[in-house]
Amino acid sequence: MNFAIIGASGNVGRKTIEILEKSRIPFKELYLVASEKSAGKKIKFRGEEIVIEDLESYDFSKAQITFFAAGSQIAKEWVPKAAKKTIVIDNSSYFRMESDVPLVVPEVNVEALNKHNNIISNPNCSTMQMVLALKPLHDEYKINRVVVSTYQAVSGAGKAPMDELFEQTKDYLENKQTKSKNFTKQIAFNLIPHIDIFDKDGYTKEELKMTNETKKILDEDIDVTATCVRVPVRTGHSESINIEFDNLYDFENVIKILKNTPGCKVIDERKDGGYITPIEAEGDYTTYISRIRKDNSNVKAINIWVVSDNLLKGAALNTVQIAEHLVKKL
Repeated sequence: MNFAIIGASGNVGRKTIEILEKSRIPFKELYLVASEKSAGKKIKFRGEEIVIEDLESYDFSKAQITFFAAGSQIAKEWVPKAAKKTIVIDNSSYFRMESDVPLVVPEVNVEALNKHNNIISNPNCSTMQMVLALKPLHDEYKINRVVVSTYQAVSGAGKAPMDELFEQTKDYLENKQTKSKNFTKQIAFNLIPHIDIFDKDGYTKEELKMTNETKKILDEDIDVTATCVRVPVRTGHSESINIEFDNLYDFENVIKILKNTPGCKVIDERKDGGYITPIEAEGDYTTYISRIRKDNSNVKAINIWVVSDNLLKGAALNTVQIAEHLVKKL
């Protein structure tokens, strides 16, 4: 069993390498692939140096499972070619809503892996952490509607935006004029209620991803409305989620269910600091749930706060977990 990573030099690619290094998944060779710009560079893996290969000349038949961590345009061109020779786990948004491509969060809908045409999609990072918390609640009480506001770290946009946050922060503190290259407005000491392009109805593409992907993964009948905000945080997405059930619920049972949710941990003490923030979730495989409370305006609804490392469970970790399940089947 051999693995390959396309986009090995990027944020998600490097996180995938880190996770595989710690993983117990049995595989023989790891091939690292990127653009011509990164080809020839070396990355250490389990005590050895692996030379990055050029995507243009790479032979996809060398690996049985290939992780794509290179964005939608690369996926559009190369995933169909790769899928003729290898099983592709794609982290981009390009194939997510295709009817014959499973969109998978293993703790939520692992059964979707039973049928695929060598292409499997990884959900949007914000969708991922939300459906983890929603799944067991939906199984117990049936969710009617979800209202979510996200507070998304700059690492979700890539390395250049991370660098921009650092540079803007430095310039701002030195009373210098800030420059915005990767964001529509200054990100340092600011919030931007705009992620991805606007649709004709006023929602952004990121917000529509959360709606459409949740329906595909969980249940077409769940109504979802989202507001996605970019915040000056390096890593870790946070979400304020209002969940409305079909019927009345038992609040103590809700807490019990969330405490037993796979991949999640409840940290919810009603005191100063009794909750999780993104800086605490950075580098952690766990998705955290805090601020669990009844919605005082709706007897069928609750509010929760969900935080997760967007580069781990929100991206690289989930792809490796998918691979782990695939290896058992191969």
